[in-house]
Amino acid sequence: MRHTTKETAVITPTDRMTAARLAIREARPRRLTSVLLWAAQIPLAVAFVSFGLAKLTGQGQEFADIGAGQWLRYFVGAAELAGAIGLLTPWLAGLAAAGLAVDMAGATIINATVLHNTAYDNFVWVTLVLCAMFAVLAHGRRQQIKALWAAIRR
Repeated sequence: MRHTTKETAVITPTDRMTAARLAIREARPRRLTSVLLWAAQIPLAVAFVSFGLAKLTGQGQEFADIGAGQWLRYFVGAAELAGAIGLLTPWLAGLAAAGLAVDMAGATIINATVLHNTAYDNFVWVTLVLCAMFAVLAHGRRQQIKALWAAIRR
């Protein structure tokens, strides 16, 4: 007996999101690695919530010394706050760590080149260490980043 009608599957956005979460859940690192990653992510997220809120409330003079205007302070503060929230979200943690690594790489470059003769030049080492820590976190969650990217591209 032949089927004369073609059946097509209807994929709704909810089904797509569920499939993405399942793919990301399957890409989780091993238990010990996951515990170590969370042990680093939680204090970093708490610190970056305070850093982001400080930038959004207008504390700090380094952005005036850069000369890019206050829009950069608001942008960086919002990015750091979003990254901190992302670090605490299991399926966004890897992507948030990668974004904060880029943020800290930019901060390291600015501290080394633009702010090198000011009171902020010693922050080069702090931002460099933070950049390395976020890069390690992103590397530890690389399978989740790949699964999230595959789910977005569908």
